[in-house]
Amino acid sequence: MKKTAIVTGAAKGIGKAITTRLVSENYFVLAIDNDNEFGKKLEIEFGKENVNFAKADICNENDVNSVFEHFSEKQNKLDLLVNNAGIIKDNMIWNMPITDFDDVININLKGTWLMCKKAASIMKTQNNGRIVNIASRAWLGNKGQSNYSASKAGIIGLTRVLALELGKYNVLVNAVAPGLINTPLTQKLEKDVLQKLIDAQPTRTMGNPEDIANVVAFLADENTKFITGQTIYVDGGKSIGAGI
Repeated sequence: MKKTAIVTGAAKGIGKAITTRLVSENYFVLAIDNDNEFGKKLEIEFGKENVNFAKADICNENDVNSVFEHFSEKQNKLDLLVNNAGIIKDNMIWNMPITDFDDVININLKGTWLMCKKAASIMKTQNNGRIVNIASRAWLGNKGQSNYSASKAGIIGLTRVLALELGKYNVLVNAVAPGLINTPLTQKLEKDVLQKLIDAQPTRTMGNPEDIANVVAFLADENTKFITGQTIYVDGGKSIGAGI
């Protein structure tokens, strides 16, 4: 019998790597994204028996409700929620438009909260489940990311609270904090900027989306039973204090 998962931001980069790994682990995945083109490609690549795609705005409560209604029509149990969707709109705080702050907080934090709220209700009732929130090493602070760092710090706080609230219902809630990962977003950086970021890594390398997917799979594994409320850094050691 297949396990079941919902993954947000599933169409590209880290989200697609997570979806790919979960399918390989015999999951049925409801893949959520706002990109129709890449989302539909997931269904073609993996087959609708393994992946269904749903376009949704996760910071819209009605869309989130529709996502879970769609899921419940196809599955009677939710084993795993992975909150991966997020955006970046960097600027120094004195140059940052308020709309850029609102957009990042709404999608990264409010969207994650709304997805967790619906999943928590289901998992509490079924007395079982896993939630993995994708945070970021940036929650420790990055210049030009007052909105993004704040949103990811909020995700870590949310993760800890939900671990306390859901622990007695056999629901484990953890966060993964990626560092510099080779995604379409980082590939758009200017070469000299990207090289400086790589040089600041203790490993002098970037990570790959599969590195994040590996940790998500570990936290979702049924044999991982006594880890909750934790943040696991996947950042080549950057979180231990390396700087440019």
